[in-house]
This record gives sequence, C-alpha cells and structure tokens, in this order.
Amino acid sequence: MDDVQPSRTALATAYARAYHQIADRPPILTDPLVARLVGVTADELSDLAEPTEDRPGSGATFRPRRLFFAARTRFAEDHVGAAAAAGVRQVVILGAGLDTFAYRNPHPGVRIFEVDHPATQAWKRDRLVAAGIEAPQTLAFIPVDFENDLLSTELESAGFSRTDPAVFVWLGVVFYLTSDAVHATLDYIAGQTPPTEVIFDYLQPADTDEDRAQLQDRANRVAAAGEPWFSYFTPADITAHLRALGFTDITAHLRALGFTDIEDHSAAELIDSYLDGSAEFESDPPHALRASRILRAGR
Repeated sequence: MDDVQPSRTALATAYARAYHQIADRPPILTDPLVARLVGVTADELSDLAEPTEDRPGSGATFRPRRLFFAARTRFAEDHVGAAAAAGVRQVVILGAGLDTFAYRNPHPGVRIFEVDHPATQAWKRDRLVAAGIEAPQTLAFIPVDFENDLLSTELESAGFSRTDPAVFVWLGVVFYLTSDAVHATLDYIAGQTPPTEVIFDYLQPADTDEDRAQLQDRANRVAAAGEPWFSYFTPADITAHLRALGFTDITAHLRALGFTDIEDHSAAELIDSYLDGSAEFESDPPHALRASRILRAGR
C-alpha cells in the first residue's frame, strides 16, 4: 500500500461493482451508491466495452471477476442481515476500501466500523463529501495498517465493544497481508464474545501449470500497481487454523458448546448460487475464478 495514494485495487473493485449495476441483469448486488462514490456516470459506464479474460488490462471488470466481487459482497451482507435479525449490533468491515454498506445499511441500531489503510480511508472520506453521500452517525472510521498497527487498540478506542457479539467482514484483503498478519487478525476475532462471525475471501495456490501461469500474471499486475500478494492458503490450511481457534462444528460436542459450521465456497460456486440455479461457472470455471474462495465461520 502507498502511504499517500488510495488503494488501486480498491478503486478497481469499486469500479467493477459500479459496472455490474448496468452490465448484468438481474444484478447479484444492488448498490446505487458505488458509481457516485467512484465518480463515474451511468453514461460513462454504458460506454465501456465488455472486457475479456485474454485482453491485457481487462482487470476487475471482466465479467466472471466482477460477478465474484458482487457475489462476495452480497454473501457478506446477507449474513450481516441474518445476524442483525438475531440481535447482533456490531459489524466490522476490515479493509473497507470503497464499500458502501454503511451508507445504505437497512438495519436500525447496527453500528458499522470501517477499518482501512489511512491513505485509502482519507481518500474515501473526501470522495464521500464530493459525492454528497452522508456518513451516518452509526459509522466509525478506523484507520489501521494491518501490518503495523494493533487492531484491538484502534477499534476499542472508537467504541467497539469486545464483550458484545459482532460480525467481521474481510473482503479482498487477506492475500495482500503476510500470513502472520492474517493469523493475528483471526486470533483477535476469535477472542470476541460469541456469537461472532467472520467472512473473508482468500486465494488458494494453483495446481496446474496453466493455472499457475494465469495466477502469476495477475499477481504481477497487482504488484506493479504497488500492492503485491503475500498469502495463499489451501482450504485445508485455513480450515485447520480456524478449527484451532474454535470456529468449527466437527463434533456434536462442539455444537453443544455453541460452535457453528465453517462454510467454504469456491468463487464459481458462490456466483452460480445467485444465478437462479444455473451452473454457468462451476462446471468449468474460468481462470479468473479458480484461485478465489470465500469462507464464513461462526462461534
């Protein structure tokens, strides 16, 4: 991350969500604010040519990838809604980027804590003012560098309660952190008073030469933008770590103690679940989706 400029990948992801609003019908995610936040008009979005996987620089707006960005956000927001209905009143968005949930939050009384790198967060706050998007009183901005700052100190100084239930949403971040930073954050989340949920996406290593080449090409592009990937996990690796923290339901005994299941989906599986039961991607996922997975764990 640049210490002055906003995250380029956060910008690209937000632009993809904005393009999704006009390019995909029906949309997986309805987000009427993201185009305003990015500063792009509907006409400008409509003028875009549909990117393809083999076109250099097609990036985040390539259809499979933008559908995953929409689907992972929808997945997280659906679970936040379920938690809010059950009485949870704290949501922490780790690496919030240009996420807009706090500004269209339909759950009265739920407080949102947006945690992000100071440079990206400062840029976003300027954009909110320029776009005329009001920050609600239920929102707290928490500037944090995950590699160097203590999440616990910054969150709790902003009024986050360690002893109340919470949902942690952590999208598009894990692979930009070292394994130590990832594990430290999961350790912190596991110490929250139950019921607690964490929802995050991660990259798994490629298992064929062709997929490795495609993944390396993507890694090179984000590294050239100053935001290299550091962490890859197999599903078994990440599940083992979560089980060690208490996020598991492998036995009836643990269920009786209040632990719930680990829900782990491929990107293709998640997208298809929102496409009216079609198997457009899961049966033969494009390279853009093969490494990406999303996981929810609760305790």
